Amino acid sequence: MAKIICVLGNKGGTGKTTLSHMLCQGLGLLGHRAACILTDVSREPLSPNGRRYITADARNGDALTKVIDKLRSLDDWIGVVDGAGNRTDMDRRLYVMADIVLLPFRDSHEDIRAVVRDLDLFPRAYAVPAQWPVNAWQRNAADRNVTHMMNAFRHRILKPVAALSSSKLLLQKQVPDQLPSPLNRGCRALAREVLEVLEIGVDSDKGDEPRADAVLASRLPAADMPLRVQRAG
Repeated sequence: MAKIICVLGNKGGTGKTTLSHMLCQGLGLLGHRAACILTDVSREPLSPNGRRYITADARNGDALTKVIDKLRSLDDWIGVVDGAGNRTDMDRRLYVMADIVLLPFRDSHEDIRAVVRDLDLFPRAYAVPAQWPVNAWQRNAADRNVTHMMNAFRHRILKPVAALSSSKLLLQKQVPDQLPSPLNRGCRALAREVLEVLEIGVDSDKGDEPRADAVLASRLPAADMPLRVQRAG
């Protein structure tokens, strides 16, 4: 039976769509069959051509039910549902059907306050620092804010996903024939951690690039914020 991952969060602009496509790209690079499922009515469907995953248009309730039911009938597939902001009722519905929920947030006090509320609302969800600064000074400042404001949820925070300008290539209707190596490495790193949470092994890497996950997936200082993959509760 397929696994369903929902990328949610009440606040808009946190990078849900980017994270969804990065995760699907990483799953494809690691040899998993993945589908990125669009539910945001403000976005247009993207072509699956050239991607390592398929795309599905589920911008209405009936379509979403059909897509999820179809995936659940298949073995060894992973569906990634791209949510939207300001849809609490829809988020609750998706939370019920999900095997894991990811809550991306950016390095602002507003985003952190919003993700804390969502972590309270969804006890099985994990927060994902998304589009995280790569500048050392900015990253340290962002990490300190997380440590200070999210200490109670430290075991439900995954590794930061570094800001990559090339990630916008995944949101084009047609992706280029070749994606930059740093982007593929970041996608792999994200996918590996989510697979670890789901307790799914990584049997093979279908990419043609060396593994260098530490470049884009460094953890916050362990002494202050141990970002270990542990199941809540």
